[in-house]
Parts: sequence; structure tokens; C-alpha cells
Amino acid sequence: MKRNIFIVCTVVVMVLIFCFSMENSSESAYRSGGVTEFVLKVFVRDYHNMSAEEKKTLLKEVGHIIRKLAHFSIYTVLGFLVSLVVGRRKLLSCGSLATVGFGFLYACSDEFHQYFVSGRSCQFGDVIIDTCGVITGIFISIAVFRIYGLFKRKFSGMPS
Repeated sequence: MKRNIFIVCTVVVMVLIFCFSMENSSESAYRSGGVTEFVLKVFVRDYHNMSAEEKKTLLKEVGHIIRKLAHFSIYTVLGFLVSLVVGRRKLLSCGSLATVGFGFLYACSDEFHQYFVSGRSCQFGDVIIDTCGVITGIFISIAVFRIYGLFKRKFSGMPS
């Protein structure tokens, strides 16, 4: 039952990635610009007192980082979920390799898809960022499996 839930969650994240990739450059810039401006308002103390030109420069510089972090983050979630579908295993295993391969291929298909969207491009650098996110998701899932196993042994009375 849990595995089916993880499969459904994985598909939902894949659809979400696909939907983000369908946005043309204007829609994508508007979305990431809004997120960037929110982040700057929260973390830059004098943001409200900056001139329009200073804000524009900062938005452009930080916006690029925010977009790359968005790639990394959503693919971390994807890697985590796919890793949960694969199940408990060691880090260096066929299951982990398959998860990385799946994430890499999905990232490639995502970038290829963007090539056909108005104003978007196909960037291999984004595939690398996405794949690094998948690998991070795998690390997180393995840590969760280990922590879960420790708690399960501790509370079931089994020796550790």
C-alpha cells in the first residue's frame, strides 16, 4: 500500500515538473521573479529602501540562483520519492543506480520538452543540476530508511 502511495506521489511530481516546463519564458520569468522578490524581501534587510535599478540588478542576479535551486529542489523531491518506491537498500546498489538513471532520463526529457516551448531552451547544465538533486533525494531517503530502522529496532525490543 505504501509503495502505491509513493508511486502516485512520484507521478504527481513528474506532472508538476512537466507543467512548469510547459510555461513559456514570460510565464516562467513571472513565476520565478515573484519567488525571487519574496525571498529578497525576507532576507535583504534594506530591500524596500533600494532604488528601482538596484532592485532590478539584485532580482536578476538572485533570480538565476533561485531558478537553479528550484530545479535542484524539485528533482530532490523526485529522487526521494522514486527512491522510496525502490525501497530499502544500500547506497551503492542497483536500485540506487536505477533511481539515478531514471532521474537523469526524466531530466533529459524535460529539457528536450523545453526546447519546443516558446522562449525556453534545452540546457545540459540543468540536466546535471537535476541529476544532482535526484542523488541528494537518494541520500535523504537512505538516511530516512536508516533512522526508521533504528527506531523500529529500539522500540520493538530487538538488539541494535
